[in-house]
Amino acid sequence: MGRAHEEIREGRPTVVPALAAALARELVRRAEEDQRAMRDAHRSPTQAAHRRIAECRKDNAEALKTIVRRHAWPTADLVGAPASTAALMILLHAPDLDFQLACRDLIAQATADGRCPAPHHAYIADHCAVELGQPQFYGTRVDPATLRPYPVRRPQTLDERRRDVGLGPLDEQMRALRLGG
Repeated sequence: MGRAHEEIREGRPTVVPALAAALARELVRRAEEDQRAMRDAHRSPTQAAHRRIAECRKDNAEALKTIVRRHAWPTADLVGAPASTAALMILLHAPDLDFQLACRDLIAQATADGRCPAPHHAYIADHCAVELGQPQFYGTRVDPATLRPYPVRRPQTLDERRRDVGLGPLDEQMRALRLGG
């Protein structure tokens, strides 16, 4: 997929509509495959089911790396909101922190440019912070063992930061988590 499938607009390559639609379908398909693998493992928690999740996530991450390398981060303006969210889900489950960190920076720039929803940056920023052993910014990551948020930077201004990126108060997130969704 070379330049024949792209044009340059505002200094950035843009993908022609047919290719963007194909990328969108692939991202959504892969995110749905991950969700199916998770549901299957929840119903039948075998070693084979957990291996399937790991293989799915590794394959999905490799596919996303290829997309990012060729076309940059799949922003909502490029592939649509559902596929951009699917890309974020794939990224959050990717087994490669260096790739997640690189994409975090791409997502931050896309968010600043208005090409990606602000909550996407909040989720990947928190994910990377927790993985690096640092306090998170938005309180989106919850420790599954305690059902409490991982440590948060400046907790007294957390809900203000959450509001700034379009997230509700942490209490609402925690209440929804306790109620199962």
